[in-house]
Amino acid sequence: MSKIKSLSDLRKLREELKSSLELRENAESADAVVQVKIGMATSGIASGAREIFNFFAEELPKRRIKAIVTQTGDMGYKYAEPLVMITIPGKDSVVFGEVDIKKADEIIEKYIKEGELVNGVVPKSYQTI
Repeated sequence: MSKIKSLSDLRKLREELKSSLELRENAESADAVVQVKIGMATSGIASGAREIFNFFAEELPKRRIKAIVTQTGDMGYKYAEPLVMITIPGKDSVVFGEVDIKKADEIIEKYIKEGELVNGVVPKSYQTI
């Protein structure tokens, strides 16, 4: 941990610790909050998934949306990466493909906040057993 040299350093540390605590609290009640999973296998990272992960991780708390943002491995739709799976409590998961920053913002504003589907949904090509 770095030394605290000013009031702004202290405030920054407080915000970091607060975010960490919120993440732990949300993880304990994962079914009650929005879950965002970003496909970050090698091909996902190569197509820009890290930038998308950082965007969701920073923007959801700013917009006061309780959510857990995690990374996952290969989702099986390499042609549509970067991939983002959104699970809203009480609804089935939806996978969005070819997500860029603009699309991620649209997903937050329209799908997560309002429940309105947006373009880019990757259709399910299998049935769960």
